[in-house]
Amino acid sequence: MSIADLATTSDGVESDQQTVRVAVVGAGFMGQVHAEAARRAGARVVAAMASRPDGAAAAARAVGADAGYPDLAALLGDAEIDVLHVCTPNASHAPVAAAALSAGVHVVCEKPLATASAEAAALVAAAGDHVASVPFVYRFHPMVRELRARLSAGEAGVLASVTGGYLQDWLSRPSDDDWRVDAALGGPSRAFADIGSHWCDLFEFVTGDRITRLSARTAVVHERARRNGTPTEDLAAVHFTTAAGIIGALVVSQVAAGRKNRLHLELSGTDASFGFDQEDPERLWVGRREGGETLLRDPGTLHPSAARYVRLPAGHAQGYQDCFDAFVADTYRAVRGEAVPDGLPTFADGLRAVRITDAVLASAAADGAWTAVPT
Repeated sequence: MSIADLATTSDGVESDQQTVRVAVVGAGFMGQVHAEAARRAGARVVAAMASRPDGAAAAARAVGADAGYPDLAALLGDAEIDVLHVCTPNASHAPVAAAALSAGVHVVCEKPLATASAEAAALVAAAGDHVASVPFVYRFHPMVRELRARLSAGEAGVLASVTGGYLQDWLSRPSDDDWRVDAALGGPSRAFADIGSHWCDLFEFVTGDRITRLSARTAVVHERARRNGTPTEDLAAVHFTTAAGIIGALVVSQVAAGRKNRLHLELSGTDASFGFDQEDPERLWVGRREGGETLLRDPGTLHPSAARYVRLPAGHAQGYQDCFDAFVADTYRAVRGEAVPDGLPTFADGLRAVRITDAVLASAAADGAWTAVPT
């Protein structure tokens, strides 16, 4: 059976949707999110792999796969798949993605794409003509697309500054622990690589501008027990400038009590300013000297590029899983040979995020020295 085979609906009637066969490597929270999005996009989750060989059956159950495999070689050798979703700890992203690409399989890889720029660049080169995407899924909020369309139309006037942050509290206590606090698994950056990368991608996506220079400070708030003794940051503060001359300020923290997943940014222009908060994604604030207004997610009033991602009528809230579903559906459209949807985040975007992270770490190590971000 090939990807060109017709899918069959639950009532046995063939549809014109090509069936994408999917494997998920990593069966934790993110693996389950990926698998759910795959099913909603009409794919079949045929294989799963856990971090331990003896966890194959449990991994298959966790993500609802047809079969579990003890290791990557067995999965790539035996399972007939079109797309591999990489949802393992950060340090293994690059080798798993590289193996899949070498086997001729399309790849969806969790961020960070790699824990160093050289590895990420090698993956971009290896991807070639394969579909290779990274789930910067906040791009898929309809109100983010509305913001992007309005900025592109010049509604802000001269865009002069941006402020914002990404705040969480799940590591705010000294006893809080996770594999991400271990640099051997999570990489040399934690808070910024994990969530700061999302903020930077979102800012560059909606503006079409690029961060060129930055000054960063990081801090370790809790001295948690670490298997390898290497600390990773709990928070980061970054000042930056862009190619177009925007001045920005960003705070990223995983120790901000009471904040669960607050990605927010406010872009200030000479004609209009715009504010978006991921915890209130149904609304986009627009401010002008004459007063402000709040735009609602209403398909009847949104720009077509935003209305495309509206799944529910106005007043029926859409959220994170809807964004993930839209990202995966767009990835599979590209896999099936359709035109690559506008705004699909690729391995090149993953490399961009790793380069910004590397610059943040370099600046922080140099006491906040201004550091260039490679293009």
